[in-house]
Amino acid sequence: MGKITFYEERNFQGRSYECMSDCSDMTTHLSKCSSCRVESGCFMVYDRPNFMGNQYFLRRGEYSDYGTFGMSDSIRSCRLIPQHRGSYRMRMFERENFQGQSHELQDDCDNIQERYRMSDCQSCNVQDGHWLMYEQPNYRGRMMYTSPGEYRSMRDLTSYLSRCHSCRVESGCFMVYERPNFMGNQYLMRKGEYSDYMSMMGMSDCIRSCRTIPTHRGSYKMKIFEKENFSGQSNELQDDCDNIQDRYRMSDCMSCQVMDGQWLMYEQPHYRGKMMYLRPGEYKSFRDMGMSSTKFMSMKRIMDSCN
Repeated sequence: MGKITFYEERNFQGRSYECMSDCSDMTTHLSKCSSCRVESGCFMVYDRPNFMGNQYFLRRGEYSDYGTFGMSDSIRSCRLIPQHRGSYRMRMFERENFQGQSHELQDDCDNIQERYRMSDCQSCNVQDGHWLMYEQPNYRGRMMYTSPGEYRSMRDLTSYLSRCHSCRVESGCFMVYERPNFMGNQYLMRKGEYSDYMSMMGMSDCIRSCRTIPTHRGSYKMKIFEKENFSGQSNELQDDCDNIQDRYRMSDCMSCQVMDGQWLMYEQPHYRGKMMYLRPGEYKSFRDMGMSSTKFMSMKRIMDSCN
């Protein structure tokens, strides 16, 4: 779990905003953000909304002036990096779309040119753990945070297609999103064919981003809260719940903490209505995730078989 406090002015002055999860747009809380304190955990901060633009990794400590570490004069979004206690593994490719020379990593690499004779890394597949990618050798220059998933290019989905209206899932499970950077309404896709997004999912007329869902073989645990900011009535889940009103007498769920496993949240009982994918981390407010729904009434584990 993590906690970071942002301040409008340098040297921890002006209005402040305390955050313990992802925030896609800081301007909903502060007019600008020029300094911060990380009290626990690790965060990536971005100089554009929706986790875009230049980014920087922040550990526990005080950051009195963003300009001193090469960022712009204000932070626009942030992402909590969940703890990982398992193995680390990724495969990197010299070209986009998993083409060209490739190598598997299980530890740090300070220079791919010297170690593998690779001129560049333009796509990768992260199987386990959380990684930082740097544009220069010896961990220098601009960086990019990658969590488990496939990265066909360091650019978003619109780099490949002007629009996206159908797809086939050949293996695995994916979440697709109607906005870039994993924002907006979303839908779980299992193996199969999807010929028309509008008729099959009730989504907008185009998909803008997608995320692969990693396999999870351990336990499942999450804590749901009736109100935002982890307040109000709360209950812990370790299995599916088709109706929090019937089971816990909770009127709705507006924030949560996911300790273990991958989960789907649904806006209506019995796993109906719009859904939201959650992985381990703290979700202080669902409105920060760009969803049209901010309250959810049922929860389901994403099992190994993606059923």
